[in-house]
Amino acid sequence: MSARSRLLWLSGLLLVLSAAWFTVNLLHPAGPPVLLWLTTPAAAAVSIVVCVRTVRAAHLPEQTRRFWRSVTIALALAAVTQLAQGFDALTGPDGVRTGPVMLIAGAAAMLVVGHALYRLPLGKHSVGALLRIVLDAASVILAATVFLWHFVTRQQLGSGHDGLLMASLVLTVLGLVAVFTVVKVLLAGCAFVDAQGLRLVAGALFVGAVAPVLEPFLHAYDPRLSPTQVSVPAVFFLAAWAAERQRHAQFGPRRGAVTQRRRVYSVLPYAAVAAVDGLLLYVFRSHDRADVAVVVGAAVALTTLVVLRQMTAFRDNARLLRQLDHGANHDALTGLPNRILFHKRLNKALTTPGERHVSVALIDLDDFKVVNDSLGHEVGDLLLIAVAQRLAGCIRAEDTVARLGGDEFVVVLDGADPAAADLAADRMVAALRAPVVADGHELPIRASIGIADGNTGDEASLLLRHADIAMYAAKNVVGTAYLHYHPSMATGTDHANIGAELREAIDREELFLLYQPIVSLDDGKLMGAEALVRWAHPTRGTLGPDAFIPVAERTGLVVLLGRWVMKTAFRQFHDWIREHGDAAPQVMNVNVSARDLREEGFAEFVGGLLKEYKLPAHRITLEITETMALEPGQSITNLHDLRELGLRVSLDDFGTGHSTLTMLHDCPIDEIKLDRSFTQANIDGRVPMAAAVIHLAQVLGLHAVAEGVETSEQAELLLSLGYIAAQGYHFSRPMSPEQFTKLLVAPRTVRTSPAAWQMSA
Repeated sequence: MSARSRLLWLSGLLLVLSAAWFTVNLLHPAGPPVLLWLTTPAAAAVSIVVCVRTVRAAHLPEQTRRFWRSVTIALALAAVTQLAQGFDALTGPDGVRTGPVMLIAGAAAMLVVGHALYRLPLGKHSVGALLRIVLDAASVILAATVFLWHFVTRQQLGSGHDGLLMASLVLTVLGLVAVFTVVKVLLAGCAFVDAQGLRLVAGALFVGAVAPVLEPFLHAYDPRLSPTQVSVPAVFFLAAWAAERQRHAQFGPRRGAVTQRRRVYSVLPYAAVAAVDGLLLYVFRSHDRADVAVVVGAAVALTTLVVLRQMTAFRDNARLLRQLDHGANHDALTGLPNRILFHKRLNKALTTPGERHVSVALIDLDDFKVVNDSLGHEVGDLLLIAVAQRLAGCIRAEDTVARLGGDEFVVVLDGADPAAADLAADRMVAALRAPVVADGHELPIRASIGIADGNTGDEASLLLRHADIAMYAAKNVVGTAYLHYHPSMATGTDHANIGAELREAIDREELFLLYQPIVSLDDGKLMGAEALVRWAHPTRGTLGPDAFIPVAERTGLVVLLGRWVMKTAFRQFHDWIREHGDAAPQVMNVNVSARDLREEGFAEFVGGLLKEYKLPAHRITLEITETMALEPGQSITNLHDLRELGLRVSLDDFGTGHSTLTMLHDCPIDEIKLDRSFTQANIDGRVPMAAAVIHLAQVLGLHAVAEGVETSEQAELLLSLGYIAAQGYHFSRPMSPEQFTKLLVAPRTVRTSPAAWQMSA
């Protein structure tokens, strides 16, 4: 048995001895009266030692040790109180057991306990919950007061001992204060005291407060007996038990531990009502009208307290129900109606009797994922909140703006025809024009708005689907724009399904690369290869990049897709160089998205791949578009970092952008690829645009490649203009890696065997 167990057993043994000797004297007086008071000092010493060990436990928080330090002091004062009471009982006149030492020490013990409980940090509670706690505690105190009045104070009023009466009143008031405090703590909870230990402390206070009720009865039966001869050892035992539990309690989060929610319902006030009602029935048997009046008045007051408590509970319950209803139907971040409430409002608008217009506007924030990825979700949340507030300020009272999730918002325009929907959309566009300042970042807003025009009786799902199609069509318009749904918009690829399937396609390795040769127009020899991604869709067949790259850019999957393409192309290029040496392509061209260029650490990722596959950087060309290169900030930084690694940068689809010359001046470019629209332009006697581009490239010292060459006439014209490299179906369609490998094994030139290049993938 451990030391802690022995001390607790010793405390319990002293309590048993006290109760046994008290019972013996209750049945028949035995031995000298001093024996009835001897167990108190020993019980006090044991409980104080246990509490001191708890105070010295270094793993306990300071608030906890401070509380038990106060309990130790209170126990010491209680021991002094009991010793003084025993001394007064043994040496004083008959019936007088409340000397000044006992009175002062007892009052001090009550104050110390009350102060210690008051200083305990309580959990957070609403105003209504705190009011209920106070009302519950007041109910218990009122019931305790009535019992003490009836069994103690009322008896002392007729005793003729003014000192005894005063002592009784003082100790009663202090005891009630301590009981009120502990009840409040029990109801409110405390994170720094063991819950079971706190209940044991409450039990000790209850025993100490209730025991004096029996004093008049025992004194009349045998003046030597006092309830404190048993109750005080019981208090010491309960305190020692609580302290021992506290010393071995664990604080802080524990793995696998689940915090139980506190039970807000309490039986204490109802038990207090039942006790006072029982006392009321008891005193009705007597003929003391004053006593009956006091108990009746207390019962009425107690009933009033419980009714007030219930009224506050009903009010808080109603508020909670409203909060639950609001939380179930509103978005937690923006406070807007959520998808559930949106569908309710839309269905209500579409099922209203009579003929009326109903429009739905679907708003999607473009490049929102970029904000989350680059600046963090906190900034993204601030952007969503600001957009929600602006959209809410654009609608009428009968309209509903909701957040569907992510960066998607929707507006139900009840009773709005297409013209009225245009006005609402114009207000939205104007509201979103100014950038949002979030956490010190100025964030421009670009949104795509799709509007579906409907009428009562239409299906809500169809109307929302039309708005979704129109929204995707609006993404092709520069800047924040809106479009009304038109049936012709629904003939394209199902973007929503494609977006949902694309991530799984990457995981299932349904994507693959083809390689299109880049050849020399002068001698027809292989110069390089461009990696082109395809998707072997299980039901749609092979999909080209135009079918899924735009969706990947909108969903943010383009980063994952782009890194897969680059890693696969680099690995294939490494294999060709290792197996075929000089016969391998001299350059591998890989397309890079705008999202890749905006990604911090992109240059480091590319550098890591170069090291992994041991590729010389100058044999890798990254293809970008004009609009990508024009984006300031991280895009330009990544371009310079890539150039410093030794990679080459090619400007794809040259001539289709709106600021080509500015871009060539400001951005680090090594190569331009003439767009197929100029390669395939009809010769009408004017100077071809391809000539102007090659002269510009020569002046700037840039390598030029002509794309989309499909005929020998086009190849000859480009060669005569000064182009030295080209690619297109005239030479070869994109090839699988196996087909391209066969080309490396048996190299041919376009001039000696043009048919050899017509190898279909």
